[in-house]
Amino acid sequence: MKPPYLNRFSRQFRRPRAVVVNSFRFFVELSFSGLGQGHMKRNLFLLTFGVIAFSILAQNGKTQTARPAPTPPLVSPEVHSDNRVVFRLSAPNAREVAVAIEGSGNPLPMQKDDQGVWSVTSDPLTPDFYGYSFQVDGVGMLDPSNYRIKPNFLYRGNEVHVPGSVSLTWETNDVPYGELHHHFYKSGVVGDRRDYYVYTPSGYDPRGKQSYPVLYLLHGYSDDASGWSAVGRANVILDNLIATGKAKPMIIVMPLGYGEPKILEPNSGAFRDRSITERNFDQFREALITEVIPRVESEYRVNKDRTARAIAGLSMGGSESLLTGLNTLDRFAWIGAFSSGGFTPEFDKEFPNLDAKSNSQIKLLWIACGTEDRLIGINRDFRKWLASKSVAHVDIETPGMHTWMVWRRNLTDFAQLLFR
Repeated sequence: MKPPYLNRFSRQFRRPRAVVVNSFRFFVELSFSGLGQGHMKRNLFLLTFGVIAFSILAQNGKTQTARPAPTPPLVSPEVHSDNRVVFRLSAPNAREVAVAIEGSGNPLPMQKDDQGVWSVTSDPLTPDFYGYSFQVDGVGMLDPSNYRIKPNFLYRGNEVHVPGSVSLTWETNDVPYGELHHHFYKSGVVGDRRDYYVYTPSGYDPRGKQSYPVLYLLHGYSDDASGWSAVGRANVILDNLIATGKAKPMIIVMPLGYGEPKILEPNSGAFRDRSITERNFDQFREALITEVIPRVESEYRVNKDRTARAIAGLSMGGSESLLTGLNTLDRFAWIGAFSSGGFTPEFDKEFPNLDAKSNSQIKLLWIACGTEDRLIGINRDFRKWLASKSVAHVDIETPGMHTWMVWRRNLTDFAQLLFR
């Protein structure tokens, strides 16, 4: 806070020009009024001070007059009523700008106006949440006008919401809400400090007698532990499904999916160096079974029977759900895999004990992938292998690429089948 005398001084410097001129005239008259009285030195000092003060005040007035009007904030993204979205970026010195929208294929080139603002309008988008980022002269960049950020260890982007009907499970509706709990612990298996999230449905009472089945829900490569809640909106999806009676009330556990943290390092050889990939899968499974599950079962009211335990995931997490669930059928009865990637086509080696006898232990094996996903090939091959082993499973193919728009719909469909 300014001292009072500084406030008065500032107000004096904002006086209009008429007051400045009158002040200068006062100093001149005062300076020369005593010339005949022998006070020349004092009067010259006053005159000099007046000239300096007048110059400062006059300059201050000019500066204030020339101050330009503030530039209005840039609006981006702007969602229109027809579901088209306008993206804008101020980059007057850029030579080429485009916007990459999740699930839209090639980036959309943007055009620059005479103010240096680049913009483009998308085609109508199906109601959902879309990730996007700008490419400025070949360099990826966030939208500085948008506060919505997708959390990710490697590929951060913005998010735009194209709102839709209340029937869409990822839309926030007026229903009873569950709660998200964030836990941290030191992993002895991996040797780091890590976290996991737990969703409890509306009505959950930690002091009550009711116990709940549990879905262990795994994120994909480069996501952090918040991926399924912050981007996939798993808690919102389950709130809506439970409120409408389409899904059983359940607890969802969303752990950090890396058994080998080096897999996130630049030039780690992730999914090319099989030693790193296999260590990532193996140590994740051990950390989940020996650390996360015991913690959850000691802290929450869960049904500990294997028939009340499910595991599912997307991409890397899809492979982890298969490798963990199908190789530990004594612990999991419900298994889902969305756009699985990272496991090898050596299925006999990956699942050595899986055969027709396993059907008695499997309540549901649900394999899904988008038809435009680059991983559709290995998922189809895996389903063929399961059929050759007479292992009962459900094949799901839907339109779409390797995107959250596909996985939100996968979770919506899969969750409705669980614990029936």
